[in-house]
Amino acid sequence: MMNGNEISFVGKRIKEIRLSKGLKLVEAAIKSSVSKGLLSRIENGRTIPSLPVLFNIINALDENPTTFFEQLNFSSDSPFYMLLKKGDYQPIEKEYSIGFHYFSIMSHSFKDITFSVVYLELEPQARREMVTTDGMEFIYLVEGDIDYKLGDTTITMNQGDSLFFDGRVSHLKINKSTQTARILVIYLLFNQ
Repeated sequence: MMNGNEISFVGKRIKEIRLSKGLKLVEAAIKSSVSKGLLSRIENGRTIPSLPVLFNIINALDENPTTFFEQLNFSSDSPFYMLLKKGDYQPIEKEYSIGFHYFSIMSHSFKDITFSVVYLELEPQARREMVTTDGMEFIYLVEGDIDYKLGDTTITMNQGDSLFFDGRVSHLKINKSTQTARILVIYLLFNQ
């Protein structure tokens, strides 16, 4: 959710960048995988883009999110924010497992990396094989206690602990407790 100042900023900023790069509305829409009408409504402040749509547009304009937002003036009475409600998280299927329930919060691909934020509910005695991920991972244990097997090393994690590691090393989250563990996972995946 954005407040009114940021809504108009986002649309104006998109239009400004598009025009500076000599892109027609229809060209930017096609590159962004959105309709020409939707992009026009966003540029004119008539609708709010979802985070995935906004990042698609920023990426299609060959713009970096940091530079896109750098002109946004933050103030204490109207801070910039985007809110995703839990009901908007999409369940995702990963490799075969029992008791691993993943929900996508946000994901976006840039030129060299894909940034993905996932929420995981790990049931007691959940099972799957060790996996590898082509990128770096950061996990934050929101609730519960788990063991994290990383190669031949086992790391005990308690609520509030975090871990950053190279996902190309075989790894596995293990919940030996009687309560569901809740974990925030952030992936920086290397694009091939």
